[in-house]
Amino acid sequence: MPSARALKNTAVASLALLVLSYFGAYDRATWWMEVAPVLIVWPLLLATHHRFPITPLLLALVFVHAGVLMLGGHYSYARVPLGFWLQEMFSLARNPYDGIGHLAQGFIPAIAARELLLRKTALRPGAWTFTLVTAVCLAISAIYELIEWGAAVAIGQGADEFLGTQGDPWDTQKDMAMAWIGALLAQALLSRWHDRQLKALNA
Repeated sequence: MPSARALKNTAVASLALLVLSYFGAYDRATWWMEVAPVLIVWPLLLATHHRFPITPLLLALVFVHAGVLMLGGHYSYARVPLGFWLQEMFSLARNPYDGIGHLAQGFIPAIAARELLLRKTALRPGAWTFTLVTAVCLAISAIYELIEWGAAVAIGQGADEFLGTQGDPWDTQKDMAMAWIGALLAQALLSRWHDRQLKALNA
């Protein structure tokens, strides 16, 4: 398992990136909404480390996801330079960084949900765990889309940067599809690696 020091060092690195992402942010209100999960997750991990230490794999994924959120918060998802580069390279109709964010929204929570289910329930690796993890990720994606809808109703036109739809009427459905794909990919690619780390953690 990652040591308390490793967790703190990773959290400090994330905090430094968070501060950098704040300065010069395209829209401060959008920044706060986009990075809110970072402000919640790191204190939670630090507070629960001694009772529920997470695997190194999950720690690394949380750090990566925080970076994805902070980059999107700094530029707003529709204006991230990486997205423009991908848009030009693949001749896409829109900046795809929002899709990357929603892919991560399925990919990283899949390993987090898997870790919780395998350590706190009687579930074992297999079809039921795969199905439940996927369902959890889809539920998280649906809740996030409801939050975006609530923001749009409450803020009106000012929520456009947070929504990042770029005029696509099917943006919500595509976002949830990307989260679903992310959840499937994470489990298909990382399950064995994750199982080895869980075994070492239990030992």
